[in-house]
Amino acid sequence: MDNDDVQTIDPFNLQHTRRLARAATYASVCVAVFLIVLKIAAWSATDSVAILASLVDSLLDVFASIVTLIAVRQATAPASRNYRYGLGKAEPLAALAQAAFIAGSALLLTLQAGERLFNPQPLTASETGIAVMAVSIAATLGLVAFQTYVVRRSDSVAIKADSLHYKGDLLANAGVIAALLLTDLLGWPHIDPLFGLAIAAYILVNARSVAKEALFMLLDRELPEEELQRIKEIAYSHPEVCSMHDLRTRRSGPHRFIQMHIELNGQLSLTRAHAVAEAVELQVMDAFPGSEVIVHQDPTTPEFAAKDEADRPPGGPPPA
Repeated sequence: MDNDDVQTIDPFNLQHTRRLARAATYASVCVAVFLIVLKIAAWSATDSVAILASLVDSLLDVFASIVTLIAVRQATAPASRNYRYGLGKAEPLAALAQAAFIAGSALLLTLQAGERLFNPQPLTASETGIAVMAVSIAATLGLVAFQTYVVRRSDSVAIKADSLHYKGDLLANAGVIAALLLTDLLGWPHIDPLFGLAIAAYILVNARSVAKEALFMLLDRELPEEELQRIKEIAYSHPEVCSMHDLRTRRSGPHRFIQMHIELNGQLSLTRAHAVAEAVELQVMDAFPGSEVIVHQDPTTPEFAAKDEADRPPGGPPPA
């Protein structure tokens, strides 16, 4: 194997991760459709703006979840002849679309809540609305728990974005219940649209967070500093690596792409230098499943090799 070849991970684990990611998208669509049916019934019974806010959010959830489903299917597909790096960036594109949907829903809710704030109307059948929102919370909790598990296994930015706005839905649904209870207890109809405005603001915060992470991936931003530090520690942990430079990293959907140069004693044989580079590649791939790693070897003189070894602190890279 040429050390400049792109490495791959265990295909069984990769296939398992892909199946998990796709299962999470199917679960998201199913839960969103179920919640829409419930919330339409609750809104018809109560005429609550807070429930309408939650209903609009669920309607957009379905569309966003379908986009996520399509994007994850594309992003988890293997690289092809025409797309050598795969289609991992379908995920951040889907996340950007979700951010747009989420922001649009916040705008619609703001307009509706603002109108009801100036023209308040009494709520009816609030007990029905509370019961429906409690069921919504239970269903959303189950979905978020599954999505959290999948994100830990796959590190999918699209599923992470989907999970993020469902976590927002949990707070929004709790807010709807609070609005209905307070409106019943205090008899003040302005509470309902005020909660609707608060939910809209929270949705906008979520949209910004999702869009920011998606843009970072689309623009090939470096991996987080803690991951970069971990890669350096792995490289320097090999006793024959004298130094390293030109570490370059990026994310594309579920995949990380990592490139680096390592400096080795120039008197090593080509076979030995290749073995050292391959060992570093495999260690990095073990630490970051789904990564593709390229390690290039540069020779250094025995004098510089001895100096680098003397300057290297135990268990980590030399100071910058």
